[in-house]
Amino acid sequence: NGTSWTETTDLNTGREGLAGAGTNTAALGFGGTTGSITAATEEFNTGIAGGSWATGGDLNTARYNLGSAGTQTAALAFGGAPGTKNETENYNGTNWTEVNNLNNGRAALAGAGTNTAALAFGGGPPNSALTETWNGTNWTEVNDLNTARRFLSGFGANNTAALAFGGYISTDQVLTESWNGTNWTEVNDLNSAR
Repeated sequence: NGTSWTETTDLNTGREGLAGAGTNTAALGFGGTTGSITAATEEFNTGIAGGSWATGGDLNTARYNLGSAGTQTAALAFGGAPGTKNETENYNGTNWTEVNNLNNGRAALAGAGTNTAALAFGGGPPNSALTETWNGTNWTEVNDLNTARRFLSGFGANNTAALAFGGYISTDQVLTESWNGTNWTEVNDLNSAR
């Protein structure tokens, strides 16, 4: 509500390392691990009693610690583990379709933007500063983050404006970098490392 957190309906399948896309009223949760790696996709829609999760189409490649961008009906899933995946899939609100792969496979990366204008950055192992932009068809490697790290977070409206923050190098990080469509610039750090 802009002020506090409100408990809503829980995911149907609890898991870690999953990715998400969308808004607080129409969201996706996909991939992850419950001890075994899953391709499951769940769709959240608000409605009666604060909303509910329903089963969506499964990813083609089960994985966890993947990057994501987009909305509930137009999402992008990329990278992930186990290993360092380079697969990219596009969700149309019903099914996932394999599209052109990342140039550099990695896990624990962050993403921002839409399914036609996305940014993939960071990841590992080892810690990576790699940044790639997505134009709806292909990934292009562009200027790297200033500081290589994995398990970072990020957001942005498209592939020309994003924020990367937190992450892990050999300890948790407070680093924050801003993307202007060409370069990353370090800005004010998070208040606490995580």
